[in-house]
Amino acid sequence: MNIIFLTLGISITLALIFLIAFLWATRRGQYDDLTTPSQRMLIDDFETKRNDSNKKEE
Repeated sequence: MNIIFLTLGISITLALIFLIAFLWATRRGQYDDLTTPSQRMLIDDFETKRNDSNKKEE
């Protein structure tokens, strides 16, 4: 019976830690911009190819 109280206490503590971490991240603006990170990979790749083609022309 003691192990149930121990695991219950640990799980509640972990849940509170994750809740605090989530609230901290949202208040810091971690989830404000949802579209740019997914497009950044494409933008960087396009600029790299464009720069490479400009170097070849010179």
